[in-house]
Amino acid sequence: MERERIEDGFATTDPLLSSSGDTPAPATATVVFSTLVAVSGSFVFGSAVGFSSPAQTGIIQDLGLSVAEYSVFGSIWTIGAMIGAVMSGKLADLFARRGAMGFSELFCFLGWLSIIFGKNALWLDIGRLLMGYGVGIISYVVPVYIAEITPKNLRGAFTTVNQLMICCGVSLMYVVGVIINWRLLAVIGAIPCIMQLLGLFFIPESPRWLAKAGQWKECEASLQRLRGEDANISEEAAEIKDYTESLQKLSEAKFLDLFQKKYAHSLIVGVGLMVLQQLGGVNAISYYASSIFESAGFPGRIGSIAMVVVQIPMQVLGVLLMDKSGRRPLLMVSAAGTCLGCFLVGSSFLLQHLQLWKSSPFLALVGILVFTGSFSLGMGGIPWVIMSEIFSINVKGLAGSLVTVVSWFGSWVVSYSFNFLMLWSSEGTFFIFSAVCGLTVIFVAKLVPETKGRTLEEIQSSMNSFA
Repeated sequence: MERERIEDGFATTDPLLSSSGDTPAPATATVVFSTLVAVSGSFVFGSAVGFSSPAQTGIIQDLGLSVAEYSVFGSIWTIGAMIGAVMSGKLADLFARRGAMGFSELFCFLGWLSIIFGKNALWLDIGRLLMGYGVGIISYVVPVYIAEITPKNLRGAFTTVNQLMICCGVSLMYVVGVIINWRLLAVIGAIPCIMQLLGLFFIPESPRWLAKAGQWKECEASLQRLRGEDANISEEAAEIKDYTESLQKLSEAKFLDLFQKKYAHSLIVGVGLMVLQQLGGVNAISYYASSIFESAGFPGRIGSIAMVVVQIPMQVLGVLLMDKSGRRPLLMVSAAGTCLGCFLVGSSFLLQHLQLWKSSPFLALVGILVFTGSFSLGMGGIPWVIMSEIFSINVKGLAGSLVTVVSWFGSWVVSYSFNFLMLWSSEGTFFIFSAVCGLTVIFVAKLVPETKGRTLEEIQSSMNSFA
């Protein structure tokens, strides 16, 4: 069946844009289980992010680390993540999606073991670096795998579970880390690694990767398993096959090929969303929440717990709305909320410096909670969803690596420069973040496509049609 699409104001027909049927596909047990196994890696990601904050006091006391040594431990994982991100797309193409997830979890598990049994700063740093490398791969391959196995009507919600599990991992470390020893906390962080490594033996490979590898029978078998024994997969399988065969006529993509005109729109959207996501200040607030609260005159521990209370429900709401409201509206509402949140925090610091309002610390609390809730609603997860949807299968590995590296580099830039910016001007720092978030709303409105309810082949063909 051919499907009409609108391109530059004219109706055209493209056989690659065939619909997979208008009847919503169900969430089969296999899709649900496969997603849960995949997002176990996302939980490891979140646990790694959240570990360093509650473990700081215990590690410094037990091992006699200086603040500088602990700062290296806390930040070195970002270096590992950038290395992993550079290799993530190639590994996911070479070893398949399941193989790449298993490979990454081995590094994460070895990293946790190094921390659990570490006796000095060197072993802790090695463990953190290994963990960062694994997480750099996970951050790319998990959303890609989920996007490639789920039906189009469920893809957004299921892919956003990736971000939900990251939030859950961070929150668990924050809450449990207050009451248990840091080594035991590291043991808890290692458990999801084992769960995913075992679970990978029981889930199907991505049918789209199998198609790209020329394994057509395995592709159909995987798709049938994912959609259910009684499901008619002929149309979806034919669409995947036709699209993949058309791409295989092209030569193997090289890095410079990403900058061809036909991929320009996809690259601008993918990279742009990651840059704006990071420069909006999320990691500054995540990594330094306690010090921000204390600088604003509000108790850091109470503020951090309040963030956890707001974060997870808003992330769940984002998952529920993803395939109902669409990506674009949710992104714009989320970005507008983060803009408001940063503006409120900046105003709190400004009022504090001008000594105009004694209750300004509560304004900082409200601002950070508005930012956290809004970011969790959409900006946290949707850029990764869109990244997994917009790139053609022949360049997805290279493009995904580039986008993931940009995200991790932006994370490092913001987390490294934040304290210097705060010394320059507390209110100015958050007004800059607010301006970036406001720019994000415009960027989404002008450039980001709506991908809700469309197959990956439809999205990728339409994105490449701007050549």
